[in-house]
Amino acid sequence: FVQDGRLPIANNWIENQIRPSAIGRNNWLFAGSLRAGQRAAAVMSLIQSAKLNGHDPYEYLKDVLARLPTQKNSCIDELLPHRWTPTTQ
Repeated sequence: FVQDGRLPIANNWIENQIRPSAIGRNNWLFAGSLRAGQRAAAVMSLIQSAKLNGHDPYEYLKDVLARLPTQKNSCIDELLPHRWTPTTQ
């Protein structure tokens, strides 16, 4: 930001986005195993991505988990947060 005045000095927005992960880091220190930790990280990533794409994480995961068993492998990317459209009920 010293050489380009268009860049903001503060990064409060991103700090607020990562705060829940930073606060819970000590609480999540013991996930049970390395694989459990990797799975937890993947789920947290999906939740945060859903939020950033304007979706309710609960509704997103509920819909995706219901559709996942019948989704064709060639169309699996349609369930990613940035491409997801909810099913009508």
